[in-house]
Amino acid sequence: MRAEKKLLTSEYVARLNGSPFFIVVGYQGLKVAHLNELRKRLVQAGAEIHIVKNTVFRVAAKESGVAELDGTLTGQIAVVTGKKDIFVSSKVLKNFAAEFDKLKLKFGYLNNQRVDQATILAYADLPSLDVLRAKLLGLFSAPASRIAQVIKAKSEKTE
Repeated sequence: MRAEKKLLTSEYVARLNGSPFFIVVGYQGLKVAHLNELRKRLVQAGAEIHIVKNTVFRVAAKESGVAELDGTLTGQIAVVTGKKDIFVSSKVLKNFAAEFDKLKLKFGYLNNQRVDQATILAYADLPSLDVLRAKLLGLFSAPASRIAQVIKAKSEKTE
């Protein structure tokens, strides 16, 4: 392997090891302006997208401990990685793919477990972590507020 490819491979290995997930997308037919727009949206979501050569990425994935990717890396691909969760990134990708028909979700990996296109789309439909926390907090605080209302009503009746 040439020195340039070794450098690229080590860069991809570092990205894969630094991210809890990656999503492989096909970008064939997507214009540069649209790809730049996708990059901006992903940065806001705490992720980034990089266009990769299939052979170099296959070697990098193998070195970072991902299962064999033979046959799954075809066509022009880009890889989305991030420091945050996969759910926000998948939502951005799903919305972008709906806007611009050229982006195709292929597959991904979350904590070294392969996830298919349908799972990535299901992740996109989940509410954000903040919304889930708020709902959970509401569930916990509802009984306490109900008890307070009952006690207040009981004390008002006795007066």
